[in-house]
Amino acid sequence: MAVNHEFEYIVIGLGGLGAGAAYWLSRRAGKSVLGLEQFALGHDKGASEDHSRIIRLSYDKKVYAELAAHGYAAWRAVGEELGRPLLITSGGLDLFPEGGIVSPAGHMAGMRGLGIPFEELSAAEVMRRFPQFTLHEETVAIYQEQSGIAPAHACTQAHLTLARSHGATLLDHTPVTAIGARADGMEVVTPQATYRCRKLVVAADAWTNQVLAPLGVRLPLTWTQEQVTYYAAPDLRQFQPDRFPVWIWYDNPCFYGLPIHGEERGVKVAQDLGGQEVTLETRTFEPDPRILARVERFMRSHLPSALGPTVLTKTCMYTLPPDRDFVIDTLPEYPEVSLALGAGHGYKFASIIGKILSELAIDGQTPCNITDFAVDRPLITMADPPRAFEEYLAKNREPV
Repeated sequence: MAVNHEFEYIVIGLGGLGAGAAYWLSRRAGKSVLGLEQFALGHDKGASEDHSRIIRLSYDKKVYAELAAHGYAAWRAVGEELGRPLLITSGGLDLFPEGGIVSPAGHMAGMRGLGIPFEELSAAEVMRRFPQFTLHEETVAIYQEQSGIAPAHACTQAHLTLARSHGATLLDHTPVTAIGARADGMEVVTPQATYRCRKLVVAADAWTNQVLAPLGVRLPLTWTQEQVTYYAAPDLRQFQPDRFPVWIWYDNPCFYGLPIHGEERGVKVAQDLGGQEVTLETRTFEPDPRILARVERFMRSHLPSALGPTVLTKTCMYTLPPDRDFVIDTLPEYPEVSLALGAGHGYKFASIIGKILSELAIDGQTPCNITDFAVDRPLITMADPPRAFEEYLAKNREPV
C-alpha cells in the first residue's frame, strides 16, 4: 500500500496540546491531518502524562479566566462526541495565607468581571466544610464550585482516539529531524520519511527550540524538573471528589492538591515550580527529596489527615517562557507555522488550545483572545529577559 507523504496539516508533538490540535483539525480536515510523536503515545517524558490535573475558572488575569470558560466548553464538546463526560467536578479552593505573595483581590475581581460565581470564605468556614484542612485564622479562601479534575491521561487518549476516528494519521516513535519552508508550505523530515504540508503546528513543549532550530527561531525558555506525589491517607473516603476539593495554596512555596482519582489510590499533593533547572540532557526521573520534604512539612501543618505512606512520586518537565505565560501564535517570519507552549500550567486548556491551533492553521485567525500570548511579545524578544519566577527558583535553593 502506498504511503501518503502529502497532507494539508501536520502536528509535531502529540502530548496534551498536540493531541488536542490533531483532534480539532481532524474534525474539519479529516484525512488531511498527520500527527507525529517522537516517543510512544502517552509517554511520561514531557509535561502532559498523569491521571489528574486541576481545571478551574479562578484566575487573577482576565485573559486566563476568559480562556478557561472556552476551555470548559471545548472539553464538553469532546465528551459529547466521546459519549461520556471527561471532567470531574469537585469544587475548588484558592487559599491565601496572611502575608502571602498573592492577594485574593485579583482573583475575585477577575471572576466578578466575568460573572463567575464564587464564595469568599474565612478559615473557620473552610475547616467547617472541609475538616481535612488545618488553617490559621488569618487565611482567606475563595471557593468556586465548578472547579475540578481534568483526567489528563483519559483526555489525551480521547483526543487521539477521536482524531483517528475522523481519519487523521497519527504516528508514534517518529522524531522530527528537520523542518523547512517550501513555496507551497512546509517540509517535515523524519528518519522514516519526508512529509509535506500546507500548514504546520508545533506543540513540542520542552523540544520546541529543537524543532524550530532549522528556521532560526529560538525562544528564551527555562526548563525545570517537577514532581507530584500520591499519599495513602489513613481514611481515603474523606478525599473523594464529592468530599474534598481541588486546592491551591498561594505563597512561596506554592502548593496544590487534588482528591483521589484514577488508578493511583492516593491524595495528590505537589509544590508548584518546586524543582531545579534542568536541560533535556540532564533531567532525570528520580524524585527530589527536597521537594518531598517541603510538601510533607506543608501537609503536617495544613493537611495532616492526608499524610500517609507514599504511593508514588512522578516527575515531569516545566517549559517556561520568562513571564510564565502561554505562547499561542503563528511565527511572524513563517505564518504557515503555528505554535503553542503551555508554560507548565496548560493542561486544563489543552482542548481549547488545540482548537485555537486548528483555527490558526485553517482560518488564519481565532475568535479567542490570544494577544497576550504572542510569540514576539517584548519579553520574549529580549536577549536576556528577566524571569518572573526567579524568586521561586531562589527559594528552592534554600535549605529545607
